[in-house]
Amino acid sequence: MRVTRTLRATAGAALTGALLLAASGTASADQVRVDQWPLQAFGAEQLWKQATGKGVKVAVLDSGFRETHQDLTGQFLAGPDFAKSTMAAASEHLKPNEDIRDHGTAMASIIAGHGHGPGGSKGIKGLAPDAKILPVPEYKNSGQATRWAVDHGADVINMSYGENIKAGDMCESIHYAVEKGVVVVAAAGNDGWSQKSYPVGCPGAIGVGAVDEYGASSDANNYNSDMDLLAPGKQIPSAMGKSDSDYKTSKGSSASSAYVSAAAALLKEKFPDLTPGQIANRLVKTAGLSQAEKGKNLKLPDEHYGWGYIQPGPALRKDIPAGPAAGPLAMPKGKAPQQAVVPGADKGQDPDPPMGAKDKLMLYGGIGVGVLLVVGVVITVMAIVRRRREMAASRSWG
Repeated sequence: MRVTRTLRATAGAALTGALLLAASGTASADQVRVDQWPLQAFGAEQLWKQATGKGVKVAVLDSGFRETHQDLTGQFLAGPDFAKSTMAAASEHLKPNEDIRDHGTAMASIIAGHGHGPGGSKGIKGLAPDAKILPVPEYKNSGQATRWAVDHGADVINMSYGENIKAGDMCESIHYAVEKGVVVVAAAGNDGWSQKSYPVGCPGAIGVGAVDEYGASSDANNYNSDMDLLAPGKQIPSAMGKSDSDYKTSKGSSASSAYVSAAAALLKEKFPDLTPGQIANRLVKTAGLSQAEKGKNLKLPDEHYGWGYIQPGPALRKDIPAGPAAGPLAMPKGKAPQQAVVPGADKGQDPDPPMGAKDKLMLYGGIGVGVLLVVGVVITVMAIVRRRREMAASRSWG
């Protein structure tokens, strides 16, 4: 039974450091709405009676964005200036005929596309069509990008990328975001391995893998304890960056993360006082499994399935106690550092602060004292050596 029916009843390997969505075909604007099976599966028309993401800001950390795409006009807020000169860093991962803005445009459309044509009936409609996108084309420096997004009002942060190392203050910045009440969603990755990766491996990030329309977890999903939830990630139409009317049908945990970010935006609109952990709690408590997975008697969370696939309808409608602020997922401990962590430096410390007059006086004074001490030691050693030589000479000649 398809997951679309289940949901209604209840309401390519990525390169290390690369964005986690692989294109698998083209689609015309006339096809994409019909092909958006996740909207049908989620019962989007009914969902939007509960929430549309209005008033919610979703920061998308990605490679770039085509802000003039016909399905996204007016959906973008102002992004950071610091990222404009670094977009070329993502170009190393591009395939022939790809545009550097493809991936970010795709994620933004899945989250907050409004379609086009009469009543927005054509093209991509996002799961949270009234949310606004904070475009942050700086995923390579996700610590800086995350802090910028938090400080500029993000309610949700979408991270559809991954690396096999923790870079800079990636995890510290996610800690900072969660502490400020921001929901952070990250892609599990499409390598089909159990190796740990980041930012999904950072405490506080909701790890997301791909599921198809039958509710089956993708074989390409990375699997380990960082897998929290599944969401649509196969045969997903999305807007692309080459032109204002460009589309592709794609697959991967990137798209899955975007759907979870959109679901979080719906929940943030309806339940603005919930913490990131409590938002995650609603998604976890209403997650589903296909009949095939239910028959396996899985012990949840499972490294392949997490808690199951998201069901935004029940998450919005059900009477679920808020629960502890931290929620059911791994959350960072203690207080987050308030600025970037530089490798080799103490957290929160400037490794090369400007030197004032007093500092200079202390430095040069210290150098002077040190020189005098060294000279004194040298003179003392020379005197001792000379005395020993004299004593030795007197003994040998006597």
